[in-house]
Amino acid sequence: MINQVSVFTENTKGAMLKVSKLISDAGIDIYNVVTNDSAEFGIVRMLVTEPEKANELLLASGYMSKLDNVIGVEIPDEIGSLTKLLAALDDSNINIDYIYVSFSRDFVSPLAVLKVKGYLEVESCLRSRGYKTV
Repeated sequence: MINQVSVFTENTKGAMLKVSKLISDAGIDIYNVVTNDSAEFGIVRMLVTEPEKANELLLASGYMSKLDNVIGVEIPDEIGSLTKLLAALDDSNINIDYIYVSFSRDFVSPLAVLKVKGYLEVESCLRSRGYKTV
């Protein structure tokens, strides 16, 4: 399980810069980020070196921010590896709230980041199928 920081921001020029600067000025490294937008607002999801500290900093600065439990799943860097992971989840009747894939400095292979309900059970299921989770 990984603690992910999710922050609600306005969809305006410089909004992501403000969030990034706030976190980096505190000595926290952002090593994974994905954004989802709408016309006026967006959700920025980040994996950072100090999630609790980043969340507290964002809240103290007036942002709507929260920590989410997500699962990191190492997948091979080859064609079809995401499809195999998704098939394993589907075979186990697991619904994915959202997913994104990224490379991480800590892992040689891509890391699929999953938001699911019942993450402890999902981690156990994936491990029983040979996946390494973080």
